[in-house]
Amino acid sequence: MTRLSSASQQLTPSRINIYFSILCFFFPPVLGSVVSFVFNGGALSSVLLIALKKRRFNTDPAMMAMTIAIYAYCAANLVASIVNHAIARDALHLIPLVTFLFFPISYSTWSITRKTTLVRIIVLSSMATCFVALLLAVFQQHWLGIRAEGGAGNAIVFAEVLCLAVAVCVAGALSDVERHRIALICAALGGTIAIIYSGTRIVWLALLIAGIAVLLINQHRLKGRNAIRLLVLLLAAGAVIAAVGFQTISGRVDFLRSDLDALALNGDHTTATGLRLAVWDIGLKAFRGMPLFGHGVGATQALIKQGFHDQFGMDAGFNHFHNGFLTALVQAGLLGALTLAAIFVVAARNAAVVLRNSTDPIERFGATMIVIVVITYLTSGMTGILIGHDILDSVLMVFLVSGTYLASGRQAPLPQDQAFPPETQERVLPPVTEDALRPGMKIGRFDSLNSGSGQDQ
Repeated sequence: MTRLSSASQQLTPSRINIYFSILCFFFPPVLGSVVSFVFNGGALSSVLLIALKKRRFNTDPAMMAMTIAIYAYCAANLVASIVNHAIARDALHLIPLVTFLFFPISYSTWSITRKTTLVRIIVLSSMATCFVALLLAVFQQHWLGIRAEGGAGNAIVFAEVLCLAVAVCVAGALSDVERHRIALICAALGGTIAIIYSGTRIVWLALLIAGIAVLLINQHRLKGRNAIRLLVLLLAAGAVIAAVGFQTISGRVDFLRSDLDALALNGDHTTATGLRLAVWDIGLKAFRGMPLFGHGVGATQALIKQGFHDQFGMDAGFNHFHNGFLTALVQAGLLGALTLAAIFVVAARNAAVVLRNSTDPIERFGATMIVIVVITYLTSGMTGILIGHDILDSVLMVFLVSGTYLASGRQAPLPQDQAFPPETQERVLPPVTEDALRPGMKIGRFDSLNSGSGQDQ
């Protein structure tokens, strides 16, 4: 009984949030869709906690702006179904939008966690997932002879969520929010190799752009010896990537070249590139037919199948148009595409304000997370899925919730009846030193950050 009582006392709301956050940032490349169950399950429990007044609804200005943009996108999709008299047809396709509707709920419960604790969770979980993803990628590439897809079951999705983890590791190493810089750089290198093994060319571009953005955000730290060290690291990493990934990179480039040659010389749309160009053409024609409100989220597969049959004499089908904004234009018209764009515009604006005005390393790290996810999703969405995939939707919310909280939010106090039990003599707190009082301090152990209450410090 004593052990059970002790365990229940240790399982505080803040500690539950720690475990939940670890799973959300570790699972996507490794266990794929499990992250969707974790995030949505956590959000459902958050709804219950807020309804029972065991959590407080946290309404930061940046969070409210994001909520309005996200809800406007969900409303645009609902309006498209209503206009097309297709609620019954689209019902199952509208259900995944619930993940987006959970944004303010998840934010309110996630924000009881101390920012210093959450930053370290994000960085260390991203580091761990990069190492595990590399092992999975090597096994799948060299033993199974397939494109690396990790636990996501899809090479593109695997590469995209892993790109976020790699960029977070680089940001953690450069922004001085975590001591283990060498380990973070090694994890970023391993994750990059895994992304190369996925063969996802568009994510290679996304990773390059996101990496440059992280370097620019932290350029004030890259002076003198730090700049020389960075140059040496980049050269060494480039050499390793070239040696390990040369065959994969050259093979994918040759594959693209042959597809383009087949399309230009013979009008062959049966290749991967030809199919993508064909589905874009089908999508543009479908958008012109219903430009304002679109055809509804449930019409995509039928439109693509019919388009291939009528325009190209082919029996082919996809469940999206291999371009995020084109998919939104077809499904929800201009209204859907504009509200989808608004999500990323609001997120980018929130990040820009913090990066322009704040010198706090944790706030800047949160803003960097937002920049990373905006760049990765918009770049990858040019030739693939932007949103509309369970893993990608959940990960987008995870990054927007945590990034917005770290960058612009305030820690939410727990209601008085949920305050943590008082410290006992048997539980010794670490001594407070002068270093602990300095702004921009380095983050210590989990226990030292969470041994007290969940109230704002």
